[in-house]
Amino acid sequence: MNGAGAVARRGKPGAPRRATYRDVLDSPAHRVAEIVDGTLHTQPRPAAPHALASSRLGGELTGPFDRGRGGQGGWWIIDEPEVHLGEDILVPDLAGWRRERMPDYPDTAYFTLVPDWVCEVLSASTRKLDLHGKRPVYAREGVGHLWLVDPADRTLEAFELRERQWVLIAAAKDADPVRIRPFDAVTFSLGDLWP
Repeated sequence: MNGAGAVARRGKPGAPRRATYRDVLDSPAHRVAEIVDGTLHTQPRPAAPHALASSRLGGELTGPFDRGRGGQGGWWIIDEPEVHLGEDILVPDLAGWRRERMPDYPDTAYFTLVPDWVCEVLSASTRKLDLHGKRPVYAREGVGHLWLVDPADRTLEAFELRERQWVLIAAAKDADPVRIRPFDAVTFSLGDLWP
């Protein structure tokens, strides 16, 4: 097995069977199911500090960027969307699409258009998958911006994709002011994400 929450699937003896969307659909409803590099990973719903940080960050960004209240608008900011990227099926904590690329909000069970921005909120149970499984997929597929929020360390690291490599463009800790691309039109306190 590939760590906590990973499910090794086998077809014929000795050959691993690649997980499919059917495996995601058959996963227990109380678990988040993702497929990375052919392996099904299931995790429990986020713990309270993780959920709070994700909810509050979404709240900070939705008003000015999704709704255009006190900001430029022009984005769809979504909590835990299911995103199908090639054979990989990921559920980032938050994702954003520029409306110029996705003018109409889809009426589908999942997204197939690559997000412009994703945010993963790190926790002990998801850290390895987020950093070593999902982050390379986001780079491969051309996601422009990746934010990593760590409630335990009270940090945010922001990366920009340049020549298919993640480049750290900003870091914030505790209650530092945050004004980071692609959402650098507004400033908020990182401290607002913590209890």
